[in-house]
Amino acid sequence: MKRYLLLILALSSLATAQQKDLLLADIWNGSFSPAQMHSLRSMQSDHYTVLQYNRLFGSTAIDKYHYGTLEKVATLVDSKDLAGIDHIESYAFNHNETKLLLGTAISPIYRRSTTGIYFVYDLETKTCEKVDSAPIQEPSFSPNSQQVAYVKDNNLYIKNLSNNHSIPVTRDGQKNRVINGICDWVYEEEFAFVKAYEWSPDGAHLAFLRFDETEVPSFSMQVTGTELYPRQQVFKYPKAGEKNAVVSLHSYALKSQKTKAIDLGDYAYIPRIKWTRDTNLLAAITLNRHQNELNLYFADIRTATVKKVLQETDPAYIEIHDHLHFLEDNSFVWSSEQGGFRHLYHYNGQGTLRQQITSGNWEVTDFYGMDETRNTLYYQSVEDGAINRTIYSIRLNGKKKRRLSSPSGTHEASFSKNFHYFIDAYSDANTPPTYTLFNGEGKALKEILNNQALLDKLAPYGLAKKEFFQLETEHGTFNAWLLKPADFDPNKTYPLLMNQYSGPGSQEVSNQWNNADDYWFQHLAQQGYIIACVDGRGTGFRGAAFKKSTYLNLVKYETIDQINAARSLGARPYINADEIGIFGWSFGGQMAANCLFKGNEVFKVGIAVAPVTNWRFYDTIYTERYMRTPQENPEGYDRNSPTNFAHLLKGKFLLIHGSGDDNVHVQNSLRLSQALIEANKPFEQFIYPDRAHGIHRGKNTRLHLYNKMTTFIRENL
Repeated sequence: MKRYLLLILALSSLATAQQKDLLLADIWNGSFSPAQMHSLRSMQSDHYTVLQYNRLFGSTAIDKYHYGTLEKVATLVDSKDLAGIDHIESYAFNHNETKLLLGTAISPIYRRSTTGIYFVYDLETKTCEKVDSAPIQEPSFSPNSQQVAYVKDNNLYIKNLSNNHSIPVTRDGQKNRVINGICDWVYEEEFAFVKAYEWSPDGAHLAFLRFDETEVPSFSMQVTGTELYPRQQVFKYPKAGEKNAVVSLHSYALKSQKTKAIDLGDYAYIPRIKWTRDTNLLAAITLNRHQNELNLYFADIRTATVKKVLQETDPAYIEIHDHLHFLEDNSFVWSSEQGGFRHLYHYNGQGTLRQQITSGNWEVTDFYGMDETRNTLYYQSVEDGAINRTIYSIRLNGKKKRRLSSPSGTHEASFSKNFHYFIDAYSDANTPPTYTLFNGEGKALKEILNNQALLDKLAPYGLAKKEFFQLETEHGTFNAWLLKPADFDPNKTYPLLMNQYSGPGSQEVSNQWNNADDYWFQHLAQQGYIIACVDGRGTGFRGAAFKKSTYLNLVKYETIDQINAARSLGARPYINADEIGIFGWSFGGQMAANCLFKGNEVFKVGIAVAPVTNWRFYDTIYTERYMRTPQENPEGYDRNSPTNFAHLLKGKFLLIHGSGDDNVHVQNSLRLSQALIEANKPFEQFIYPDRAHGIHRGKNTRLHLYNKMTTFIRENL
């Protein structure tokens, strides 16, 4: 019996010894990145295209496939055959799919904006012409494919492809003063779009937004660079309570080459414009500065007359979405939280409600479009639980709902333009992305791509499995997950690291495959840590009341929830209640600091990366949506700022920021540093030179960052 026990112990030790260590270097060199279908585009026929790397020639190609057979039918273009294009980095079809806009040498500006060199490639003649010799932004074909509109140096241009001649639509564009056809920094960041112009359906007009930034305060960042003297990056950034750009809507007629201003009355923001199915009728959405009153207008561009067709108000705020779809009769589908959960509604062309399409105590999370021939809509929702995403179809009248995807997990659909097929990208916490072809009725036809090779590669590492559960607290029931060491022993106690973001409408507890942070947590689990994540009050996909419960008091209730969650988890027999740390980035960074300071009897360690340390330093659109202005709500801004609670620090604190962060400025961390110094509190700080909010560009940046955080955790937790 003794020999048998010794053999078991020896085999167990051998198995443990053979478990491969998950190295940080492997996480950040892409070793565990899943295979994906890049730049999938549906065509008007039963075909789709993807952008693929041609290993034989070291080039990139756009390949065409048939939905029904999944067979490759053609290579539309390969960069090896093109002069001036080493690699195709982006592409877009014209309306009748006879031409392509090819992008190369694409360079980022901010989170979503880029410049690049673009070419028009004719699929029939195989000719390729530059749109402009200089880098440009957001080019797009006209509906008749005779022109390309684009923005250069803050001005909107139209290029006539027949004579290769460009004409300016605007001439007053000037850096840090006027922008035409492209969003300013704060619209790009908070309303999530860059291209601020749209072709009319007949190609006769361009509607565009003009941003006058003259009165917006400037923000200046020092760029260390490689030169002898640093330079200043100066851009317009409206902080909470300060002046925004003056935004106006205009329509340009190609035939007369004249521009009309469209007066939308009293508003603060124009977060979306979109043409209706009537070629003379433009839809525009406006918000007041508090973002609790939304108006949808129809503007007749022939007369510049405007009609309000829909209005929504909310005691807290209204979030912008892209769920506006016009039918042939100019009635429209729209999503709203007006009933407490985001659902789809059908309105007639005058803005009268015809039908609520979806309903229930769950939320629509994406709207894919509508097959008008079958009167059927396709959408994604959390009907299968807030941590999951499932694809459904439903009739316009709200009947004959059908679930199109299973099992539970995260499903994301790419539909063919006629909705006869869709490709489902599925993953869960234990299954890397798998791409499967379905017909429009939800019948699986064929697997396209899986990541079994990645699973095989990961097998020797013995990764732990996430345990999803609901955490009961005095302030509610919260979705959560726990990651234990693979060799977890319930009779031992382990240190706990809590990860969270906690921002309004966000979600960290989701049933999907690993991101890079998940691999880092797996690395820490191999080192003997338990990792936990809890989505407290204010997070998303559980209804408007749950999300908006933090209104006017950002970080107050979220901090209470994380402290209580830590206490609850610390009461478990296998967690050492004296060894609890918290980590967060951006909003989560402010949370990490606040929890460490205010919860100093609970948290021993905190890491805050790129934190907002006072909402007075952040931008107008995001901050005022949840807080109103500092002038209206000074207590809401100050009583939840970690700079005012630095004197409460007892544990170990690591504060990290990129000096080139255009989003959450390094000013935030420096002010917190000053408060900690004045309170005579020891802490560690690290500044990454010229790195932006993601702290990822540059050789070994992410590896260095995560090595630093890992070392800090090992030494202090």
